[in-house]
Amino acid sequence: MHSRKPFYIFVFLLFVAGISASIYRGIEHKVPFLPGEQVQSWAIDAKVSFSGRNAPAEVSFSLPNDPAFDILVENATSPGYGLTITDDISRRAIWSIREARGPQSLFYRVTLVPTGKLSITTDEQPAVPQEYLWPATEKSAADQIVDEVWGRSATNLSFASQLMSLINDDNQSQNMALLLSTNTSTNLFLQMLLTKGVPARIVSGLKLEDQRRRQQLSNYVQVYQDGEWHLFDVVNNKQGRDNTLLLWEYNDGSVLDVMGATNSQVNFSMLQETRSALATSIDMLITNDALDFSLYQLPLEEQSLFKGILLIPIGVLVVVFLRVIVGIKTSGTFMPVLIAMAFIQTTLLTGLIGFLLIVAFGLMIRSWLSTLNLLLISRISAVIIVVIFIIGLFTLISSKLGLSEGMTVTFFPMIILAWTIERMSILWEEEGPKKVFVSGGGSLFVATIAYLAMSSSLVQHWVFNFLGVHLIILGLVLVMGQYTGYRLTELKRFKPLVGEK
Repeated sequence: MHSRKPFYIFVFLLFVAGISASIYRGIEHKVPFLPGEQVQSWAIDAKVSFSGRNAPAEVSFSLPNDPAFDILVENATSPGYGLTITDDISRRAIWSIREARGPQSLFYRVTLVPTGKLSITTDEQPAVPQEYLWPATEKSAADQIVDEVWGRSATNLSFASQLMSLINDDNQSQNMALLLSTNTSTNLFLQMLLTKGVPARIVSGLKLEDQRRRQQLSNYVQVYQDGEWHLFDVVNNKQGRDNTLLLWEYNDGSVLDVMGATNSQVNFSMLQETRSALATSIDMLITNDALDFSLYQLPLEEQSLFKGILLIPIGVLVVVFLRVIVGIKTSGTFMPVLIAMAFIQTTLLTGLIGFLLIVAFGLMIRSWLSTLNLLLISRISAVIIVVIFIIGLFTLISSKLGLSEGMTVTFFPMIILAWTIERMSILWEEEGPKKVFVSGGGSLFVATIAYLAMSSSLVQHWVFNFLGVHLIILGLVLVMGQYTGYRLTELKRFKPLVGEK
C-alpha cells in the first residue's frame, strides 16, 4: 500500500501557495479583496510661471516623492521646452529652452493615491547639524529659552514638542516676543533645535483640499529621532500629519530653481476624485511595469474569454462536492457545468425554461427516431440537427413575440444537449421515466447551484484577479477525490438499520 504522505504534502503546498499568492496579490499589488471598492485620489496641477529675458532658461522643479502617496499618473505640458526627469537624490523635472521671451508657463500634473504610510523612516543617521549662530541682539534671549526647555526635556522629540508649545503660548515671555518679532515661528523653531544640535530640517508641504486653486506650499519642520523624521506644524501648533498633507519636498532641496528668468513662482490646484480600487490597482501595475504575469496584459477580447474560462473550476468544484460528498446523480459528469455557463448568458429562469422545452421536444422526437432502428452515429447526428432546429424555432418564435430573453437559448451547448437527450432516452427505455426525472432533476439542481456560485460577483472577482484561488480549488478537488465514505444521500437509505440497533 502506497503511503499517502506525499499526497497530503502536495495538497498542503497547494493550499499554502494559493493562499500566499492571493495575500501577496492583495497586499503588494493592492488588488481589492472585495469587488466594487472605491478609493480616493488627488489630481494636482502645478503651474510654474516666470518671465523670460530673451535668453536661455532652465527651470528645475521638485516632484513629489512622499511615501504617503503613490503616483498613479504624471505628465508635464511644456511646448517648445526640453524636459528631463531626474531621480538622483530627489525627483526633479528640468525644463530648458534656448530663448525664453516674456511670460512663460509650465504645467505639471500628477494623480496621487493615498497609501496610509504616514511615517518617514530612514536607516541613515543624519549628521549632527551646525549650531545656529544667533544675532548678538537675540543670542541671550534665545539661549535662556533653549536652556530652560532643554533642561525639562528628555529626548529630541520632547524638546521639540515643548518648544513648539512655548512658541504658540498665549502668555509669551519678553524673550520669546523679542525673537518672534524678527523671525517667523517656523524658522525660530528650527533655529532653536539647531542650537542644541538636534537634527531638524524645513520641508515643504501641500495641504490637500478639494477644488482649491492657486494654493502655495507651506513650511513644516521635521525632527529626527530613533530612525524616523517627525513632522511639526509650528504655525498650527500641531505634531504629526494626516493623509491630506502631501510633503512635496523633504530632502533639504529647493522646490523651484529658475535660471535665466525672473519673477518665478509656482501655484497648485487640486481636485479630489473617486476611483475604482481595482482600476487604480491596474493603473499602478502598469505604471510600475508589474504586469508580466497578469491577465490584464492580454487584449480585452482574450481577457473577456478568460473571465468565462476561469469560472469553470468553480462549477467543477460544485459538481465534485455534490456528486462525491452529497451523492446527487446527474446526466453526464460535467454537463451541469456547461448548462450553468449557458445560464450565465440566459439568466436562470430563462435558461431553465429553455432547457426543459428543448429536452422535452428532443425526447419526443428521439422516441420516434428509435422506431427507425438507426445506427448510433446516424441517430446522434439526427438528434443534433433536431436540437439545432428546435433552438432556431424557439428563437424565431421569441423574436416574433418580442421576447428578447427567449433568443438567448442559442447559448446552450447544442452537442451536449443532443447527448443529454440521447442518454435520457436510453435511460427511459431501460429503467423507466422515474430514473429520467431523478437524473434530469439532479442535473438541473447541480447546474443551478453551480450557476449561483459562478454568477456571484465576489467569486468572479476572485477567480480572475487572484489566480492563487485556483490552486486552492485544485487542492479541494484532490482532497474530495480521496473520500471513500457514504454520501449524504445514502445515510437516509441506511437510517432504518441504525434505528434497529
